Amino acid sequence: MKTSIPPLRVGFDMDGVLLYNPARIGRPLVSSIKQVFFGKKKLNFYYPKSSYEKLFWRLVHKSSIYNAPGLHEISGLVKAGKIEAYLVTARYNFLGSTVGNWVKKNKLGQTFKEVIYNSKDEQPHEFKERIIKKLKLDIYIEDNLDIVNHLTKTTKTKIFWIYNIFDRGVVFPQKYPHLASAMEAMKKWVK
Repeated sequence: MKTSIPPLRVGFDMDGVLLYNPARIGRPLVSSIKQVFFGKKKLNFYYPKSSYEKLFWRLVHKSSIYNAPGLHEISGLVKAGKIEAYLVTARYNFLGSTVGNWVKKNKLGQTFKEVIYNSKDEQPHEFKERIIKKLKLDIYIEDNLDIVNHLTKTTKTKIFWIYNIFDRGVVFPQKYPHLASAMEAMKKWVK
């Protein structure tokens, strides 16, 4: 009797993974400034509080305008029964509607089993850790190196990292320049 193999449970970050975001190139610089000038060793992300700060964040997130190459591969693997796809983004609650709008605009409602954003405004790395554990994901694809390092230490999930040009020298086992190359690598993991 032939038994069917369950699909891999795969989570995808949004900005920098599903969407190309040119602003993410500044992440290594911001991280270095926090450590060198402010002595920040503990991972802590800023939450915009005033309406002006939130407006600025909305504008920054509008820079995520291009779908990443490889996005169509996700739908193909879902339709083939190879993966269950989950969109897990740390976008704060005030940006939540933009997540659903993007999914609807790109007709991805049937692709993602669940679309989850940070509705309680948790620290992004803690939110992602909690959701990854709750969903029991096999693989999670993330672009922020600080979050990658955190998830590697705190979950059993295999983390695929989408690096940017300034981080290309950083050693990491599952490191890819863009979603398309990560999806190619993932095909080796699916049965």
